[in-house]
Amino acid sequence: MKSIIFGALAALLVSTSAFAQTPAYEIMAPASPGGGWDQTARAMQNVLQETKLASNVQVVNVPGAGGTIGLAQFVSTKSGNPNALLVGGYVMVGAILTNKSPVTLDQVTPLARLTGEDEAIVVPASSPYQTIADLAKAMKENPGAVAIAGGSAGGTDHIAAGLLAQAVGADPKAINYIAFSGGGEALAAILGQQVAAGISGYGEFESQVKAGTLRLLATTGAQRVPGSEAPTLKEAGIDMELQNWRMVAGAPGLTAEQQAATIANMQKMVDSPEWKAVLERNNWQNTFLAGDAFKTELAKNIEDTKEVLTAIGLVQ
Repeated sequence: MKSIIFGALAALLVSTSAFAQTPAYEIMAPASPGGGWDQTARAMQNVLQETKLASNVQVVNVPGAGGTIGLAQFVSTKSGNPNALLVGGYVMVGAILTNKSPVTLDQVTPLARLTGEDEAIVVPASSPYQTIADLAKAMKENPGAVAIAGGSAGGTDHIAAGLLAQAVGADPKAINYIAFSGGGEALAAILGQQVAAGISGYGEFESQVKAGTLRLLATTGAQRVPGSEAPTLKEAGIDMELQNWRMVAGAPGLTAEQQAATIANMQKMVDSPEWKAVLERNNWQNTFLAGDAFKTELAKNIEDTKEVLTAIGLVQ
């Protein structure tokens, strides 16, 4: 009888210990609900809970200024907290530069790049622009007359618009780019024909493209989006390629052990069937890169982005 009781107690202790070691994360999405960062944060929330890699996951939205408002709040309130996570990416890199943000990614702990996503160039279904060549011609003739909706100023969508202008022979400093803080606002402007075209991650437009309310002219990746008949820009004869990416960062002041533990958990998450289903559903690509390798790549991305934004005229 004693051995049964002791065995049960031992099992309970092991179970309790394992549960205690399972983190409860708070993930900040520094943008409005509905956009790419929010989608990523909520996908992480679902998968981490479904796979029991976390005991609980909360998502907090802090929108504004291309993620720099959320970034500043995260840095000031989460120092040393190993369970505080921040979703960010290429957009934030540009926003930090264009907004001259006093808080930068040097002040958080970059943990891993999670996903890559091709940008999509769309127009309303009733648009006179039937092909990307039609839009390119209009941009070349008068870039200021072609209003393009996208995310935050200096973000991936803005960079894509500037690079597209350059590639078709238009002045990138003359483009008429209308920045929106959330994907839902930009989509409403495109569907309402307040702008001529829109640029954002393919996943944010997919349902409207499939419903026929938006026309997909081209995507910016190396290969066509699966299931899409729209060409890549290179296939259409426009020499440009770009991919958005999203990452997860930890709080300032994490120890090497804390960083390693969270990276190991992120690795388990991206290896799970549940995460692979998320990637397939959203047409996101697995571009997982962690630790020092990611930090090195991030530093290069920041320098490359500064160069592009200087050409567009957003950074002096």
